[in-house]
Amino acid sequence: MFYDIIKSFHLISIISWMVGLLYLPRLFVYHNDTKNLSEMHETFLLMEYRLLTFIMTPALVLTYILGFLLLYDNIYFLSESYFLTKLFLVFCLTIFHLYLSILYKDFKKGYRNYKTKFYRIINEIPTLLMIIIILLVIVKPNFQII
Repeated sequence: MFYDIIKSFHLISIISWMVGLLYLPRLFVYHNDTKNLSEMHETFLLMEYRLLTFIMTPALVLTYILGFLLLYDNIYFLSESYFLTKLFLVFCLTIFHLYLSILYKDFKKGYRNYKTKFYRIINEIPTLLMIIIILLVIVKPNFQII
């Protein structure tokens, strides 16, 4: 039962983290179309800050902590190729999270380094990774990593 509770909270934290990973680039799309120092610019900065600080980062930390607790109970997963691939993709999501933090800091400094289309494109990255991760976890394909 304890395992199921940890697993449930792990899934809740994953969902919370994914919501942020999907929503923050969308905020960047709209933020990029505002003028620096305008009221909307300040509103977007506040929304992005709160999303990163109060939802995404705590959810990321909880996802990892609970995931490691689950792995501790099922260490044999580390011998499964699908699981190692999943771990790599989760690490990619973590790098993406850090990259979004950098993009937020650029907005905060008033930099507009990219066109709106760039933010629309990167908005799809967590969706694709999430789909692949879910397929790996559910299907558990048996393939060899060389």
